[in-house]
Amino acid sequence: VGRVCRLWNAAASSPVLWRKVTVDHCWIASGKKQLPKTEKMIKDTFYWLAQNRFSQLRDFSLCHCTKNVSYAVEVVSQFCPHLRSLKLSYCTGLTVAAFHSLGLHSRFLQSINLQYSEFQVDGVLEYLESHGSQIKQILFTHGLKNDRLLTAITRGYCPDLELLEVNTKLDSKDCELPVCIQALQMASPKLKTFRMLNVRPLHKTMRNGADATLGFPLLEELCIATTSYSYMTDKDLWDILFGSTRLRVLDLRGCSRITPSGLATLPCLELECLFWGQYFSSNIGLSSPKAGLHMVTQKWSQTLQQLDIANQLFTEEDLEIAMSHLAQATEAETLRSLNLSGTRITPSALR
Repeated sequence: VGRVCRLWNAAASSPVLWRKVTVDHCWIASGKKQLPKTEKMIKDTFYWLAQNRFSQLRDFSLCHCTKNVSYAVEVVSQFCPHLRSLKLSYCTGLTVAAFHSLGLHSRFLQSINLQYSEFQVDGVLEYLESHGSQIKQILFTHGLKNDRLLTAITRGYCPDLELLEVNTKLDSKDCELPVCIQALQMASPKLKTFRMLNVRPLHKTMRNGADATLGFPLLEELCIATTSYSYMTDKDLWDILFGSTRLRVLDLRGCSRITPSGLATLPCLELECLFWGQYFSSNIGLSSPKAGLHMVTQKWSQTLQQLDIANQLFTEEDLEIAMSHLAQATEAETLRSLNLSGTRITPSALR
């Protein structure tokens, strides 16, 4: 036992072991107060870890914390020169000072995830204005104040942004988010992943008659899934994807207004994953039969690995033709997942 302890102590003393650190449900039990003596002990411990163990820290996550959040971020930024990713989940109390410290010390920070956390928005905005050029990933939760981050991004604060994700809680009622897609395309031409999870984008147009953009030429994933109704139309989808020839993943769950013809006109020729199920619509089972799915499967029969059309009311004939296109794919093992639950699929169409 003693030898194991010595070996473990030696391993734990190596900074290499601490390149990725997650602190979860930390420091104080829910509903209990934190005594001054306990808070000092916590801060001292965290300071010691940062000074003696975190010298090679790359990815730091802090979850479910309501105390000492800003202190933790400031200490990490000061002692972790290689910090690349910062994630705060269900945390509160992140101040302007913490973002100021990140700006001073974290020269390699590329990813900021603030989803489900409360923070001083002005601090993030000041940070992005000065250091947004180094940020490649940003994730936050939709809210009246937080949405100012999207405005800052569309103004060009993060020109090298590759991943943008805006989400909200599943039971949220106010999920509408005005966004000028054209401005975002001009500000973030390197975007590869764009997700708006349970957020309904309201498309705005630019006031100034700006030149036509190139769209998102590097985009590989677009997710506009929603648990309620969606405003997304074929035109809206085209305005986002007209330049996205590299798209691999398209998640349109809940987007009931998108049509097969709208999908068939998209410029991407090697789509691998299409999620188009209708899971949360109150109109499931009541809509009139649809047709045209065969255009979708014909277009991407050679590349589709996952197809989800749950609760889509295509006719039996259309489904049979669509399945025949998938069966005729050159690579027989390309398709790995097929969700047809709630559809009018027949046994003969699957033989």
